[in-house]
Parts: sequence; structure tokens; C-alpha cells
Amino acid sequence: MRDDLYRLTLHAAAKGLADGDFTAVELTRSLLDRVAALDDHIGAYLTVTADLALEQAHAADGRRSKGESGALLGLPMAFKDVLSTSGVETTCGSKILAGFVPPYDATVVGRLKDAGIVMLGKTNMDEFAMGSSTENSSFYPTRNPWDLERVPGGSSGGPAAAVAAGSCLYSLGSDTGGSIRQPAAFCGVVGLKPTYGLVSRYGLVAFASSLDQIGPLTKDVTDCALVLNAIAGHDSRDSTSMAYEVPDYTKSLRDDLSGLRIGVPKEYFGEGVDAKVDDAVRKAINILEKLGACVEETSLEYTRYALAVYYIIAPSEASANLARYDGVKYGYSSKDAGSMWEALSQTRQEGFGPEVKRRILLGTYALSSGYYDAYYLKAQQVRTLIRDEFDKSFDTFDALVMPTTPSVAFKLDEKLHDPLQMYLNDVLTMPANIAGIPAISIPAGTDKNNYPLGLQLIGKPLDEQKLLNIAYAVEKKISFKQNLKRWWEK
Repeated sequence: MRDDLYRLTLHAAAKGLADGDFTAVELTRSLLDRVAALDDHIGAYLTVTADLALEQAHAADGRRSKGESGALLGLPMAFKDVLSTSGVETTCGSKILAGFVPPYDATVVGRLKDAGIVMLGKTNMDEFAMGSSTENSSFYPTRNPWDLERVPGGSSGGPAAAVAAGSCLYSLGSDTGGSIRQPAAFCGVVGLKPTYGLVSRYGLVAFASSLDQIGPLTKDVTDCALVLNAIAGHDSRDSTSMAYEVPDYTKSLRDDLSGLRIGVPKEYFGEGVDAKVDDAVRKAINILEKLGACVEETSLEYTRYALAVYYIIAPSEASANLARYDGVKYGYSSKDAGSMWEALSQTRQEGFGPEVKRRILLGTYALSSGYYDAYYLKAQQVRTLIRDEFDKSFDTFDALVMPTTPSVAFKLDEKLHDPLQMYLNDVLTMPANIAGIPAISIPAGTDKNNYPLGLQLIGKPLDEQKLLNIAYAVEKKISFKQNLKRWWEK
């Protein structure tokens, strides 16, 4: 058996299976061996479902032997531990859900199972998706495969690190304020936050329901389009799901960008953005022009309010969503209390980590009597202004281009005890969530220390086709190799 199958992109592995170069079982064993070799160092996985994966791989080989085909059939992947998986523990990175085994699958999990995927396991994350470094996991931090002393980003740090390390072919994460795109940038992979409502949130453990969205983390843009094909589409079980006819996103992937107009919002550059990040994005903008796009500077003035808006709306929704964890219905329950109210208080005190508690307190304060109008209502009004400003810009432009993050991956513990500095790390990704529009991060190269840099593209609502087209064309021209030597290959 080839020992390098883990290096394959999703579409290359699909072709290898279709051509009979190897079996799904051989491919799965290669990935499981990779997990066994590296994950003690990286900590990308919380649960590895090796037996289930091999069982699913055998089933996929059986389906192929009967003439069945499929873009994802027999291809190993991983789910962020925020997605409900029937019969497999789902912790959301929190002690309060340790040992919780859902009786049902999230819609995206069910759709991928129907497509014949192989589930390698559940990946690590910041507790309840609240964080930008995966250091807030209640179990252990995840480390960046490019440098074990640095963070992989968050909250989808586990999924991003697993893809970057070759510990899965692709993964699904969730993005509330940049939680797919920021770790994608830090780990040198592709991460897409789809339009709000394009992908069902049914079975996604809620953080901030008006912001959360599920999306893929992959090795390249082609893989991203393949996964989006499988998970997008209406779901009657999600009241926010759009009745939208999903196209084949792979058919939009082409090199030519002639006729497209792309805006460069000046507010996303300058103060706070490292020079090396700025330079990489400027080089990518030059590539866009060489590919035929018309690129112009523009302004999104209300962007400067996005951070404040996010940290009122998101904690407020989290305060309401996390009220259900009371130690009665499921999850952790304190056993030493003398009364019902003591049990409730102690359960939440012992079960939630410090960042989750901080955000619950922020949200409860913003929603409290006398402060609702001053904070939450005002934030929703400014949110409308941000959304309207994006809509207006798309009257002129097909997409917007900017950095994904202000810097490369920072060191472990560098910002963990400074919440404001941690929050500022998502300042460039939050606006797309506030507006509910699609955004993608692709690798823009590396800095002089060989740390990945991210390029972010933001598109019109439900225009993932054009967004993926632009990302695909630029990706082919950027000098970045997914298989650059990392620490384990030196």
C-alpha cells in the first residue's frame, strides 16, 4: 500500500478511487496511520473513530464494486466537535457536554453519510466555538502543524490543523465571526463561510444563531467546491434555511476573470495589519489584474464598528442559547449541591470555562433591563448599516478582496490572557458574518519564517459560484505548496 495517500487532495483521491489505483480501505488506513503518528503532538482530534471509519470504508468499496460512483464516496474526513453525530460523542470542546452522545445526525453529517464519506473522528475546538486560538478547549489546546509553538487559530483550529497535517482529506467547521477563515489562514488551507442560510444549521450546537454558519476546510478550492455541492441546500428542519436551487459549484472554476470588478476596501489595510500580510495581499491583487479583473479601491466606513457590534450580538445570543445547560436534561451535572438552585449554579460554574463565562456575562448584561436599548438594539441597528453598505458595494463590484487576518499565527499563550487582543484578531472576518454574506480564505503564500498568510475574498449573497471562481483563478497563480516540509519532516 502507498504510504503517502494522505497527501492527496480530495479530487485527486476521488480520481484514484475511481481509477482503481487504491481502495477506500487503503486510503483510510493511510489517514488513520497519519493521525496515529502526529496527533499526540498536534491535538487536532478529540475523538478518533477508527473502527467506524474502516467499516464505512469497506461499505464504500462495496458500493463502488457494484458500479456506484460519487464525488465523496469512500473519502475520509473529520467533523468539528460542534456538529451532532449519532452514536459518537459530541462535546463542543466543553466539560459540560463531556460524554454526551447525540441520538441524531446534523443535516450536513447526514448528507455526507448519504454521499458515502468515511468519518475519521471529531476535531478539537474552542469551547462552544468561543475563541480564536483553540486554547479555550476544555480538554487540551491544538497546535499549528507548521510550528508546534503557535496556535492553529480558532474556533475551528482542530479541523484546520487536521487538514494541514494530512490527518484528513477535508473537514467541516463552523464560522460565527471568522472561525473557519482565520484558522484556514493560520494553517495554510482553504476555508469557506457560505451565505447564511445556504447550509442547514440543524444539528449544529448553537453559539450565536444569527451568525453561525457551517462550511468546509480543504486543501484547495476545487475540494471546497466539491464539499459545498454536498452540504448546501434547503432543509425544512432549519427555519433559516433558504429554498435555493444549488448549482454545481465545480462548473464555475475557470482561470479567466475578464469582466469582473473587484473592490479593495481601504479599511481592511493599514493600521494593525502586518506589513508582510499587506504585501502578500497586494501581490494577490496584482494577480487578479493580470487575470483580467478590474480592481479598484473602495471604502466600507461602517467596518470600524463591526467588532463592537459582534461583541454585543454574539454574547447576547450565546447567553440565551447556553441557558439550556442546566445539569438537568443532559450533560454535566454537579452532584454535591444541597438544593436545585445550588445545583444549577454549581453545574454552570464547574462545567463552563472562563471564556464562555465571560461571554455569557457580557450577553446577559447587554440584554438586561435598562441596557437592552443602549446596547443590543443599537448593535442591531448598526448591523443593518453594515449590511446595507455591503449591498451598496456589490452594486459596483462582483467581490471584495482583503487580508484574512492582521498577522500570521501567534504563539501559544501570547494572547490567551488578553481578551481584547484575542478579539482583535478576528476584526477582518467578522463583517461578513454580520452581513450574512459568503467569504473565503485561501493561502496567499508564506512569510520569511515560512508561516502561512491568508487572502480573503467576500462575495454577494448566494454568489458562491463567482467567489469560488475568483479564488480558484488566484490560487493557481500564487506560489504556495501545501506539502512544504513541516516540523515532522525535517
